[in-house]
Amino acid sequence: MTPEQLAELKTDAILRARLAKLMARDCFRNTMLEDFHAGKVPSSQTGDYSDVKVVTPYGEIQWNRLSRLSDAEMKALMMDVVDHCYDFLMELCSPDGREIIEKIKHCDELPAWNEPEPVILRELPSLRQAASGTTGGSSSC
Repeated sequence: MTPEQLAELKTDAILRARLAKLMARDCFRNTMLEDFHAGKVPSSQTGDYSDVKVVTPYGEIQWNRLSRLSDAEMKALMMDVVDHCYDFLMELCSPDGREIIEKIKHCDELPAWNEPEPVILRELPSLRQAASGTTGGSSSC
């Protein structure tokens, strides 16, 4: 990424949104999270999973109270995510980073994904209204 592209990233909300989606895909979704996501998902007649239970040798656990990841799995996932983030940043700061930024300037590689919303806007609805229309512009590849 060039210094000019970094300056553009600071001022272009659409570019930041597209980069955020790319980072989420490359640094989080394409990790061991996919292994955890693989497998069967229970069905629920109520729709809120309050009717689903897991049977263990020590008793039943309601689905809504069940931890989906053990501490060891969470640690392994976070280590994998950090490694993927580091790789992503290395690539972004390499000579190839310029092409990554140029490509997302012209097309959204993930147009079907929701546009990112700053966490603070989720917590403060009045700010969400003031900032509406700051992301978007999905021009797919």
